[in-house]
Amino acid sequence: MTTTIDKMTEKPKKTPKQKAWGIVKTLLLYGLMFAIIYTAVNWWRQPVMPANPQLQLMDYQGQSIDLAAMSADKPTLVYFWGTWCPICSVTSPTINTLAAENNYPIVTVAIKSGSNQELAGYLKEHNYNFTTINDQQGAIFDDWQGQVTPSYVILKDGEMSQGLTGIQPLWSLKLRLWLSSVF
Repeated sequence: MTTTIDKMTEKPKKTPKQKAWGIVKTLLLYGLMFAIIYTAVNWWRQPVMPANPQLQLMDYQGQSIDLAAMSADKPTLVYFWGTWCPICSVTSPTINTLAAENNYPIVTVAIKSGSNQELAGYLKEHNYNFTTINDQQGAIFDDWQGQVTPSYVILKDGEMSQGLTGIQPLWSLKLRLWLSSVF
């Protein structure tokens, strides 16, 4: 392989293959940096399980929900969201799809989303069929030290096995639930 030299800089000229490899390395480096930063921010913002969590709750229709019992059988996804949250309008259809598959229990907590009637109207308007607890004052979310919506918690045997925030694709949630059932 012969190397040509740029007369102006006295440096070897890069071949197209070397240029392409340089671009690939740069993209991989930036991708790795993004993944590290994203993971760190997600870890920092994730909900934190309270010392004495309230796991026996009522949904907006007055039905009793026992998260500890639900998570004893299978990992249970708890999804914190709000009707006012623009990102939640992207993630809630994914949660609805996951709940419809009925492979894992899904319980959602609507934070500061109005009265039970207003919440029922919103759920009906968007064809959401997931189990929903109405956290009218945000006390449940505050108890979990929630910082951002949407946030997710996976419970296994009444204990938090994972916590995450932001947009999560369906495959990621399925993988996380499966991993919580295995480990």
